[in-house]
Amino acid sequence: MNIAIGNDHAAVELKNHIKKYLEEKGHCVIDLGDNGTARLDYPVYAKKVADAVVTGQSDLGVLICGTGIGMSLAANKVPGIRAAVCSEPYSARLTRQHNNANIIAFGARVVGPAMAEMIVDEFLNAEFEGGRHQRRIDMITAIEQGNM
Repeated sequence: MNIAIGNDHAAVELKNHIKKYLEEKGHCVIDLGDNGTARLDYPVYAKKVADAVVTGQSDLGVLICGTGIGMSLAANKVPGIRAAVCSEPYSARLTRQHNNANIIAFGARVVGPAMAEMIVDEFLNAEFEGGRHQRRIDMITAIEQGNM
């Protein structure tokens, strides 16, 4: 699976850990993040990952900043993106199963490496259930397109 990953200055170490973890599992990781410690504007990196997902360059995305919140807010402004902040595995699984999320976000100041691995695993291994959930995804798309 192709996975785009992006981060800001607060998440360099955790991004590199997750990138290596995913590569060891056989995934192709497209690193669109930063490797420096100087403060930078996280929306730039959120958009890079979101664009990679909506254009099909990557199947899914991972965003990591201090809390995951800012990155998810910025990514969700890109039409077609459903990014969710998850600080534990259960929500990461359900956001794929019920919301068909295509980007997971979490915070380097919130979760450690082991928890981040579990979050990513649950997100990547879950599949959208469709059914009753598709109607709600269609409603989200209608909102996004200004039709609701």
